[in-house]
Amino acid sequence: MASHPIPRLLRLVAEYPELLERAAADLGHLDAGALIRCYDDLFPRIEPLMWAAGDADFTRWLETYQALFREQQALIDIHGGVVQARFIIAIPIADRPDHLHACLESILQQCLCYEYGGRGMDGFFKRVSVVVAEDSRDLAHRERHRALVTAFRRRGLDAHYFGLEVQYERLMAIPADQRRELTGLLTHQPEEAFHHKGQAATRNLSYLKMAELARPGEETLFYPMDSDQRFLVNRAAARGEEAVPALNYFYYINRIFQSGRVDVLTGKLVGDPPVSPAVMGANLMGDLAAFLREMAASDPDAACGFHGAGGVLAGEAAYHDLAALFGYEARGGPCAYSCPLPGEHTNGEALAALTARLPGFFRGEHLTRRSLFRYNGSFTALEPARTLYPGNYIVNRAGLRYIIPFGQLRLRMSGPTAGRLIQAEIGPRFASVNLPMLHQRATPRDAALDFRPGVELMGQAVLDISDEFERQFFGDLMLFSVVEWLKARTLEELTNEAALGEVVEGTESRLLALYGDNQAAIDAHRRELEHWLAQASPWWAASPAMAELRAFLGNVARNFGEESYAWQRIRDPAHRAWRRGQIIAALGNYRRERAAWDRLWAGDTATAGRLTEVGEAT
Repeated sequence: MASHPIPRLLRLVAEYPELLERAAADLGHLDAGALIRCYDDLFPRIEPLMWAAGDADFTRWLETYQALFREQQALIDIHGGVVQARFIIAIPIADRPDHLHACLESILQQCLCYEYGGRGMDGFFKRVSVVVAEDSRDLAHRERHRALVTAFRRRGLDAHYFGLEVQYERLMAIPADQRRELTGLLTHQPEEAFHHKGQAATRNLSYLKMAELARPGEETLFYPMDSDQRFLVNRAAARGEEAVPALNYFYYINRIFQSGRVDVLTGKLVGDPPVSPAVMGANLMGDLAAFLREMAASDPDAACGFHGAGGVLAGEAAYHDLAALFGYEARGGPCAYSCPLPGEHTNGEALAALTARLPGFFRGEHLTRRSLFRYNGSFTALEPARTLYPGNYIVNRAGLRYIIPFGQLRLRMSGPTAGRLIQAEIGPRFASVNLPMLHQRATPRDAALDFRPGVELMGQAVLDISDEFERQFFGDLMLFSVVEWLKARTLEELTNEAALGEVVEGTESRLLALYGDNQAAIDAHRRELEHWLAQASPWWAASPAMAELRAFLGNVARNFGEESYAWQRIRDPAHRAWRRGQIIAALGNYRRERAAWDRLWAGDTATAGRLTEVGEAT
């Protein structure tokens, strides 16, 4: 009989002796430290079995897997001997209470399933804290966000509300001359309009609150994430895509940082694509046309024949029209639509469900090219990183220096741009690991009510993404200008604005041609589909599905057509010159801005600690 409470370990090793080199009878003679290491050896042996299992076995393995982590944690709580860093998670939030609720729930469930760090006498999980960094304009949303923080604190999550007023106080606590140097990172918006500052500025401000919560001498990891992400991954199950809490993020990330190999760690996303609809239109239109032709040949009353499709496995970045820009091979041919409806239903019901979801495309959903989680054999194997995923990265105290710059420009692609700059500065200490989060653009309620920067609902069914489209193009311009610059020059040479100007102009010419070709392809797809719908007169011609299709195609024409406002702005030489000037100035100032940020943190965040002396009610 073991002298330690390890019933799940004993049961598993008795049933599967090949999983551990020691027999169950031998475990009772081990000390606590050796037992804890047995669990560490066991987890990576269970994972391949779990991820290769069918639905019933997967569920059984997952329950065992989580129970073993909790059992190991109970040993650590009693006997110690293991360094478990504290995680401080920061969530910028702008008018998205439903997203925030789902995000916080996923963090709490991660704690409950795995119990990383254990619980204190006060009932809180000891090694996980959360900062909700407010950026909402709507007072009702701010009140709901604060109420959610309170509700999750009652459930044991150490959550803190970082409101607009306190953010402004923190900003004003920075000496004026230093604050002026940091304008591009921390915003210059006035107190009466200190909202919708953007994800980069709000995220950077949240570092000040995270520094306040970090205790001197305590091993701490700082974990910014987005509100539309969850500590979940998705897998292909017999009943369709299934979201599961099957990764012990905190355990594995802690082990990676304990190795001392990295200062900045990032993980990818699964689920909805992490890009703008501005660069997903061509492949969606091709996929949609193929689906509609197949649907037209089907019996609307027959059982749905659109399950088990492989579109979600179409390959990395398969959702991106310009994937080749990032070094990925473009996928040839359309991806099949995988119907998400559960239970028995007809082809007609599948079509109705798809057409109802079409407006979600303009908010970042892709109906045919979601990404599934794929187990690759390890949750600690590192790869060199080049992209910082703004909603899924972790830094240690040294990594607090490597923020997301250029927030004042409000451009997209801030994460990939920051990633290239970080990669150039610290090389292998910036790494990527296969610990993705689930990315979900939509919430159960009407997605049209969710705030998304650059996307406007102009009428009952009219969506305008011109602002996001414009910010995507010039975000790509900044990113690929940096990529081109770093092929032959260093970060220190970024102050050479004349040379920068040449690189930015050359990059702009190439991007204009690529975007022009893609815009023409989207418009051609739309015209062809409209013509086919008119000529074929499919069986749904008089149904609500047809009206929804026509509304969608109208929005495609409005946003991607030759006369679209976004495309006119991008082609306007004066507008491009203004944006180029912004980009050149921002890149030229990058080293000075980073030096000012480094002085703020003074190496060990002592400076930031002095800035956060003003108390805050949670």
